[in-house]
Amino acid sequence: MTAAAAGGPPPEGRVAAGNRARLIVAQLLCGGGIASGVAVGGVLAEKLSGVMGVAGFAQTASVIGAGVMAIPLARLASRRGRRWSLSLGFGTAAIGALLILVAAATTDFWLYLIAMLLFGSGTATNLQSRYAAMEYAQPGAQARSMSVVLWATTVGSIAGPNLSAPGAALGRALGLEPLSGPYLFSLVGFLLSAAVAFSIRPTRRAPGDDSATGEGRNDEPRLGALAALKRAVQHPRALFAIAAVIAGQMMMTSVMVMTPVSMNNDGMSLTVVGIVISVHIVGMYAASPVFGWLADRIGPARVVWAGVGVFFVSFLLGGWDAAIGRGSMPVLLVALCLLGLGWSACLIGGSALLVQSAPARVRVPLQGASDAMMNLGAAFLAALAGPVLALGGFLAVNVMAFVVLVVLAAVGLRAVFAGGAPGPGSPAAAPAAGRAPSVSR
Repeated sequence: MTAAAAGGPPPEGRVAAGNRARLIVAQLLCGGGIASGVAVGGVLAEKLSGVMGVAGFAQTASVIGAGVMAIPLARLASRRGRRWSLSLGFGTAAIGALLILVAAATTDFWLYLIAMLLFGSGTATNLQSRYAAMEYAQPGAQARSMSVVLWATTVGSIAGPNLSAPGAALGRALGLEPLSGPYLFSLVGFLLSAAVAFSIRPTRRAPGDDSATGEGRNDEPRLGALAALKRAVQHPRALFAIAAVIAGQMMMTSVMVMTPVSMNNDGMSLTVVGIVISVHIVGMYAASPVFGWLADRIGPARVVWAGVGVFFVSFLLGGWDAAIGRGSMPVLLVALCLLGLGWSACLIGGSALLVQSAPARVRVPLQGASDAMMNLGAAFLAALAGPVLALGGFLAVNVMAFVVLVVLAAVGLRAVFAGGAPGPGSPAAAPAAGRAPSVSR
């Protein structure tokens, strides 16, 4: 008796389910590895350089590294499959963690920055995993599968910073710079993530499907990221999807990184700052399964529009609080929680909409291009947010993010009027598989 006849999933379904479980485990391990290193990255940068004020360089280098790695990893996924791209991405991050240990031992600040570029590969690979989860999901549950994998990152991200003290103690016991100790956990986490990713089993492609879930031959010529992006920009639905992912990251990062600085300027304690940022992180990830379920039920475009509305309320609250000069912790708490929720809705809805809108021939290159631009765009806007805060305060930072939101809404309205995506009040659109080939024409 076959598995299907016995009521169980067919062998192919079991392989896909096993791969989804492997992705969740890899996300847990990688999330912890990233968070344990980032928690001490700024302090280590200042100690190695001997210069006050360079703490942000470490995070900037990591974000740039994530942006640079996104396209080659997507290209490898397109050619060889997710197994190879995820393994290489996690492995590259492990090399970065190892070089950080070397840089700390030799007090070489420039080697440390180079290592942080490689360390950023962990973030790029973490983001790529969400698309892999969709490819291994059952029909009609793609967005939910992606959101569960993203949610798994939360556990690692929360546990990671708590490894800072044990990591420092371990580094000291091994004769290393104590601040580099947490990167030992990063190294182990990335290596285990690479091993888990390499255990992913290839699945057979359905007729006509050229996704990255399988291994082996590719019958159609593939487009590079730039060529795929040029074609997608001409189609409103695909452009709306890409804009949602990029704009959501830019808006969230620029406001989030300036919030602690603004709160500190208003005389709030580090304890209060920590509470606000923790609530923001919970908003980013805790509700992701809800947005995934909504994307499958009512359509990803409407989830993006919900994110636009949540972002608007967040900027309204943050800007209003800054304008009246209250510096109210409860208001900022709500504003930053909404900021995280808006990011989650735009990332999940935009990613799912991109998968729906693009045919397999251009899908993976577009995923890499959008991930690269979301990281590089966030790094640019976060760097710009510092001078904006100095010139106009926290109100100006929220206004700057609101301008990006207006651009996203304009792109979305263009898609609505072109018939490519439902508006915020329209019925949910059917899956766009029938319209997808238009992107590659």
